[in-house]
Amino acid sequence: MTLLEICQWLQDLPLSQQVRESDVLFPYLSIAHVMGLTLAAGSIAYLDLRLLGFGLRRSPVSKIAASLLPCMWTGYVVLAISGSLIMISEAVMLYESWFFRAKLFMMMLAGLNALVFHYTVFRRVGEWDLAPTAPLQARLTGAISLMLWMGMIAAGRAIPYYSS
Repeated sequence: MTLLEICQWLQDLPLSQQVRESDVLFPYLSIAHVMGLTLAAGSIAYLDLRLLGFGLRRSPVSKIAASLLPCMWTGYVVLAISGSLIMISEAVMLYESWFFRAKLFMMMLAGLNALVFHYTVFRRVGEWDLAPTAPLQARLTGAISLMLWMGMIAAGRAIPYYSS
């Protein structure tokens, strides 16, 4: 089975048809996706900006991260559920969308960036937690994260306008 055939199979599922054909479900899923994006990306951007030294310079990075974690995960779960349902309802169109592929690629890079951060520089956060300026690796991680999230948002917004 090719990837296109898998996309066609997903799109033909009864749930996919229900999402696509509903006057209510697709718009509500879109709203949920935006709300999840607001929670996840907003929380992540807040932490990234602290890592870059913009705002809350006297607040420990560890406390900011801990307080934002529930919002990040809640937003991510909402994004994953709503995005998956939207995706299966238009799987063939998304298969052909360069912007969707770019969004997925940036999502993978953002996840990898976060993993590298948490398993390297964040393990030593006690050494620099109260410093107004984070170490270079933490600042680079924050900058890369911000760029990837802005790219994901831009690519996601472009999908309906540049798809067949």
